[in-house]
Amino acid sequence: MSANSRLTIATHALTWIGLYQQRGHEVATSEQIATSVNTNPVVIRRLLATLSKAGLVVSRRGAGAGWMLGRDLAAITLLDVYQAIEPGPVFAMHPATPNPGCVVGHGIGPALTTVYDDVEAALRRQLASTTLQDVLQDILKAS
Repeated sequence: MSANSRLTIATHALTWIGLYQQRGHEVATSEQIATSVNTNPVVIRRLLATLSKAGLVVSRRGAGAGWMLGRDLAAITLLDVYQAIEPGPVFAMHPATPNPGCVVGHGIGPALTTVYDDVEAALRRQLASTTLQDVLQDILKAS
């Protein structure tokens, strides 16, 4: 099973747009963003469409078309990005009810629910404590 990279790609795209705007550009194209991410512009457009529904980006159509941040980098947390692209829980229980006649099948749900709830809460706290401006500052320090 591979790890999900949607949060990373969305954070990359939003941070890139923010830096691009800070450097005096008004809108960024999906092609420009895709070059930085090293992916297909279609992947970026689909992701930005999802982020747009959450108000994190806005698009401009027609002449000078492209994408702009919906809020400043300092007003967008990693939790905002995460919730926009991964609205469900981090972990899920079985899609079908396990065998209640089996000791493990009967007890697995209650045993894991508390653990999963604790992990979810810790994840959300950590993501909420980091803004995209924080991410950009760390990037610029490292370069």
